[in-house]
Amino acid sequence: MLLPTENLDRVLGDRTAKAFAKHLGLKTVGDLLEHFPRRYSTRGELTPIAQIPIGEAVTVVADIQDVRERRIKGKAGSILEIRITDGDGTMSLTFFNQAWRAKDLKPGMRGLFAGKTSIYNGQIQLAHPDYELFPESIADEDAKAWAELPIPIYPASSVVTTWMIQRAMGIVLDTLAPLEESLPKELIARHGLLSADDAVRKIHRPAKAHEWMAARDTLRYHEAFSLQATLLKRKRLAAAEESTPRVATADGVLAAFDASLPFNLTAGQIAVGNEIADDLARPHPMHRLLQGEVGSGKTLVALRAMLVVADAGGQSALLAPTEVLASQHFASIERTLGHDLAKRLGLTLLTGQMPAAEKKRALLQIVSGKAQIIVGTHALIAEAVSFFDLGLIVVDEQHRFGVEQREALRLKGKLPPHVLTMTATPIPRTLAVTVFGDLEVSTLTELPGGRRGITTHVVREQNPAQVARVWARVAEEVAAGRQAFVVCPRIDGDDAPEEAQPDLDDETVEDATKPKRPLAAAVAVAEALRSNPSVGKLRIGLMHGRQATEEKTSVMAEFAAGRLDILVSTTVIEVGVDVPNATVMVVLDAERFGISQLHQLRGRVGRGGHAGLCLLLSAAEDATLALERLEAVASTTDGFKLSEIDLELRREGDVLGSTQSGGRSALKLLRVVRDAELIQTARSDAAEILAADPTLERHPLLAADLARIDEAAQENLAKS
Repeated sequence: MLLPTENLDRVLGDRTAKAFAKHLGLKTVGDLLEHFPRRYSTRGELTPIAQIPIGEAVTVVADIQDVRERRIKGKAGSILEIRITDGDGTMSLTFFNQAWRAKDLKPGMRGLFAGKTSIYNGQIQLAHPDYELFPESIADEDAKAWAELPIPIYPASSVVTTWMIQRAMGIVLDTLAPLEESLPKELIARHGLLSADDAVRKIHRPAKAHEWMAARDTLRYHEAFSLQATLLKRKRLAAAEESTPRVATADGVLAAFDASLPFNLTAGQIAVGNEIADDLARPHPMHRLLQGEVGSGKTLVALRAMLVVADAGGQSALLAPTEVLASQHFASIERTLGHDLAKRLGLTLLTGQMPAAEKKRALLQIVSGKAQIIVGTHALIAEAVSFFDLGLIVVDEQHRFGVEQREALRLKGKLPPHVLTMTATPIPRTLAVTVFGDLEVSTLTELPGGRRGITTHVVREQNPAQVARVWARVAEEVAAGRQAFVVCPRIDGDDAPEEAQPDLDDETVEDATKPKRPLAAAVAVAEALRSNPSVGKLRIGLMHGRQATEEKTSVMAEFAAGRLDILVSTTVIEVGVDVPNATVMVVLDAERFGISQLHQLRGRVGRGGHAGLCLLLSAAEDATLALERLEAVASTTDGFKLSEIDLELRREGDVLGSTQSGGRSALKLLRVVRDAELIQTARSDAAEILAADPTLERHPLLAADLARIDEAAQENLAKS
């Protein structure tokens, strides 16, 4: 689907366009047209006030009786209260900090008022209702038509509201030329789709509910097809590239390393290792995703692949998302290889915060080829870094990096290097091809022998006895010779995370003005624990992202060496940190973390010969989505089950660009769990089209559309 590239300022004016760009990232007419409604408000049947149900969406025709504004006690802001009547019953409308509405809503005026009802001070109210005021007379059929019209509700901000977006969309649609169709005609007919032009107009301006539903289905298919066609094109191009085959020698470093291992590899590690070795031996670059549970031995599999490349005279680079994780990987690989072999291979660490002299030495080791295994952060992507013969890239925790960031490092090879990406956030195989369709997928399902598993419990902060028992339990583990993590969502009182604006469609004004409880901060928690009767006499350390690299490394080394009993930390310990003696983790304000993140965090305990315990402290209320998420984490350690729940609840990230998780997603209407079947269908269709027309010479508009997607991904890389 080819969308207009005209800048919004030419259509909406400079001031509005700047607000849309700053707060929503929308810069062109095409960007705005792809800013689809997140839901539709159905005003429902007209309801007499005397028959209004509580807690449901209703619409009433009523007259305004009186209007008054009052200040909120002890707070900044005001509430505009409006009393309305249908001639029989009365109710109130409330608007928070919107006194300007009094200019429109005047006593004696009649209108339609729609919203969700609630009770406040014994009075029925609508908080922030939708409304339309009538002229002096209005026909019943006109009122009914307005009540049934679907109202699109857009993802918005406190500055750019859904109503502003609606108005802007109306201006754009009124002047929009018919959109060109990029999908092949046979696919439109096969799946009974609307035209692209019809779908875009009806998703933003439906007259009936069935119109936006049909438009949504059409646009979901468009999105799935474009995504899969782009990934398949990339996969074809990668398969056509030449790379240097890398084969281990019979008496090389890999053979010596395997012989020195004090344990046996799992069957899964052997099988996946063979898959990777076969890929490395080919004259085309490997593009493989290695997924497996926390502690399944992915890093060991990756290290063996790096030794294959070293045997063949090449270099390997392991890209980690944080300095703490990079340092941990470096220390772990050095320990696993042994001092002599690590020195022989020139094991080197490169991070952005290293002292200048150390960084210079590292860069010289890399460019000269003396460093055959390099561990680093995003610093590896920097322009100043040059490799002698980059043969393999290992990307740890791939969900922290996008396709284009992998590409930036890949371009540093003389020939395209092999690429192995790893994740401890398991994705069911049928879904992995959705998001990582340019990669082959290997899965580790076994855990190494000796692991005892992890038990997880949700602890309600509303129960002081349970909370006290948490710290007593930590003290018991330490008394038994073990160690504990305590994880907090923020660093200190100045580090309050940005709160989402309350959705006033779903809350009363009074609820929206309630003060929010401050979240647990690592600095304050560490200090408080030193006064806690259960753990106050234990050795407590503190680690967070604002500390200098040397300080973080020092604290982690102290904890790993057993010289600290409790480590209070933010999520800098989320992945990669390996302290086998740590058996218990306490997560404070656990509802603030996602399912995947909690699964990663608890993977830091139970890594030795003792069972792990994870305690999730939460103030989440009963029957809330937040509590459901926590209970899901507590119910299973199966990362594949949790990944499906997780993907249902969070955005999948920019699957083609630089942002791989969280934040704004490149997927507009698709959800990979819900739409798995549709995506598989679109993939088959895309494969069929590309097989018959590999260069898309017979489908020039589709070729242009896919080129637009790739260009947008490149722009994302340039900004990242």
